[in-house]
Amino acid sequence: MSRSLNKVMLIGNVGNDPEIRATSSGARVAKLSVATNRSWSDCSGQQQEKTEWHRLTFFGRLVDIVERWVKKGDRLYVEGRIEYSQTEGEGGTKYWTDIVVNEMVILGSTGGGESGAAAGGGFSGGAGGGGSVQPPATETNDDLPF
Repeated sequence: MSRSLNKVMLIGNVGNDPEIRATSSGARVAKLSVATNRSWSDCSGQQQEKTEWHRLTFFGRLVDIVERWVKKGDRLYVEGRIEYSQTEGEGGTKYWTDIVVNEMVILGSTGGGESGAAAGGGFSGGAGGGGSVQPPATETNDDLPF
């Protein structure tokens, strides 16, 4: 038996507000970009940094969550798979690499709007099965002893 694995895990900052669209069959799709950074010292001891941009695609119940809670600047943890595609156009063939997300955790927000309360919300995608999706709590309890 032959097995394979196509899994991606990213932690990064959202670079644009989500774009929500519908497919020809009526299914909703959310797309956004996430930036990841890495830094290192080169041979001469100079600090170097590189930013990589990743195109994320969300389907199913995650579209509603992304639309409501995710904004530009938010920090996300996502898990998914890599998908490659190409389109033909006037400028020739364009090649695309997308991460199709099936798990997401909102790690933090840059503030403003409802997403400021969304830190720590973990969500799974899917067409409707196991687990309930709960938006993060937006109320604070002042009676807590800490």
